[in-house]
Amino acid sequence: MDGTSISKTESFSRLERILNYEFRDRLLLKQALTHKSFAKEHNERLEFLGDAVLGYIITQILYESRPHLNEDMLTLMRAELVRGETLSVIGASLELGEFLQLGVGERKSGGRGRASILANTVEAVIGAVCVDGGIEAARELVREVFEPRIKLLDIDAIKDPKTLLQEELQSRHLALPVYQVVASEGSDHQRTFTVECRLEELQLVTTSKGGSRRGAEKLAAAVMIECMGEGAG
Repeated sequence: MDGTSISKTESFSRLERILNYEFRDRLLLKQALTHKSFAKEHNERLEFLGDAVLGYIITQILYESRPHLNEDMLTLMRAELVRGETLSVIGASLELGEFLQLGVGERKSGGRGRASILANTVEAVIGAVCVDGGIEAARELVREVFEPRIKLLDIDAIKDPKTLLQEELQSRHLALPVYQVVASEGSDHQRTFTVECRLEELQLVTTSKGGSRRGAEKLAAAVMIECMGEGAG
């Protein structure tokens, strides 16, 4: 075994200790840490899986731990936990940038610390753990990494998702969203509003319901933030 292989093995062992998970197939871990700028066999498929697995597990944890909250509040909390900024902070705390395999251009431009790359790598690692050890292994990892944040999460302190969405779009130099009420049902005292949030430039549309127009807009914005995170490269 050459020096490079030894170094790579030691690197994987260190990350496994950080994750508190030992891979049966380390090729999955290697793939999860491989950016598309480095090789054709990269982490985007694992990221796709990890995004779905993370959303499901976070939803389940919130459902079990916050029985007093309604669907609207749970949706806002989930959006806060799985948004790119949160994931990038978690990626940095797990030191994932140190283990990434990046192309020369990405390395030189600071890819190891780039928020979008760290966020995507967190999802890819979760996907890799799910493939390697099943949904229960992924659940244990997500619980260990996210539960401290979930316990401290204050629904009143969560930033308005409409503001978050606006800030994200402005950072990408994209047009602001258009909100439109597409349905209104029920009596005056128990009316339910269905609102669309539309991003023309990204060709994305989300739809949510709420007891007020403002509430439905918030939920549609929260779902849009999740959709944008899924589409980030």
